[in-house]
Amino acid sequence: MQQTIHPPPGYRGVRDHRAPPRAVARLAEKAGVRFNGDAPWDIQVRDAKLYRYILRRGSLGFGEAYTEGLWECARLDELFSRLLAADADAMLERRRPMRRLGSLLRQSLLNRQAARRAFQVGERHYDIGNDVFEAMLDPSMSYSCGYWAGAEDLDQAQRDKLDLICRKLELKPGEHLLDIGCGWGGLARHAAEHYGAVVTGITVSREQQALASRRCADWPIDIVLLDYRDLTGRFDKVVSVGMFEHVGRKNYPAYFSKVADLLEPRGLFLLHTIGNYISSPTVDAWIETYIFPNGKIPAGSEIARAAEGRLLIEDWHNIGPDYDRTLLSWWENFQRAWPRLQARYGERFFRMWKYYLLCCAGYFRSRQGQVWQIVFSRRARGGAYRSVR
Repeated sequence: MQQTIHPPPGYRGVRDHRAPPRAVARLAEKAGVRFNGDAPWDIQVRDAKLYRYILRRGSLGFGEAYTEGLWECARLDELFSRLLAADADAMLERRRPMRRLGSLLRQSLLNRQAARRAFQVGERHYDIGNDVFEAMLDPSMSYSCGYWAGAEDLDQAQRDKLDLICRKLELKPGEHLLDIGCGWGGLARHAAEHYGAVVTGITVSREQQALASRRCADWPIDIVLLDYRDLTGRFDKVVSVGMFEHVGRKNYPAYFSKVADLLEPRGLFLLHTIGNYISSPTVDAWIETYIFPNGKIPAGSEIARAAEGRLLIEDWHNIGPDYDRTLLSWWENFQRAWPRLQARYGERFFRMWKYYLLCCAGYFRSRQGQVWQIVFSRRARGGAYRSVR
């Protein structure tokens, strides 16, 4: 899918031709990337301060330098696909052992996703403004990977994803579905409208709760502002889409124990989550600082260990490549809507949001990033589960 590139606000057309430090140039060369080269994925340097940002602050500094306009790139998505496929991010961080040690200690000693922090990601990301998300997302406002197997556009990919989830859950009329991290209510409404379910959705975002409640007002759906740790009751089916990335490794066992307690003996639980290709105790510093505070992408081994003894894995489906196309669709929508958003959000937000969407597209294209739909059950369910594709 070709993205349309327009010069960003504040674009400066004059390159700074001062040569990069040898260590920085070598990292780029391993990924087939050049500074001030002619390929669309090459880095166009506007201010040589970029190199200091990279050497001192690693991936955090690289993103901050872009937000400040120190460099440009015609195809950020392809730049990041190449850098991440060559593991340039890991090599860069290994050159900065003290910062890496600090990150490891923070992740090891602190529970960055403790209950007292549960609402921070809602306040700092999901509450930035519903107008941004309404402009960027499809009509269901699904803020997660679409399913493109038979889809031609974003709207269809998201409808197909919602329907795939309901079919995997074997959802039936009258069943009570719990949606952990319900967003703006797209899945809840689809389940109620097309499958006759009664739905309880929870979110840590006040803006999501307000808009989702309005969007679902005509259906048997209750949208609650609540942390998953405070849930009680029993549900026929449980689903969680794009929320597990906020749970944190220290809380995985408690999360699966909570779901097992909430799930009826013959029920099913579907977890839709981004996954990392390896287990890593650290997180991307720029994404955590500016986009998703306290986030943590799980590895498959971490999910399997946490579920062991609590829930059985019935099915594991990887649709990771579909997120690349989803993110490019969001970028196209956001770019088209920018003229009416610009006065409220400003150039710095534009550059930050563009960097976020397109570096994430590169993350999935590089195959570092995966998207998993995993179906779980309790042992009491018995019988065989037949997977749906």
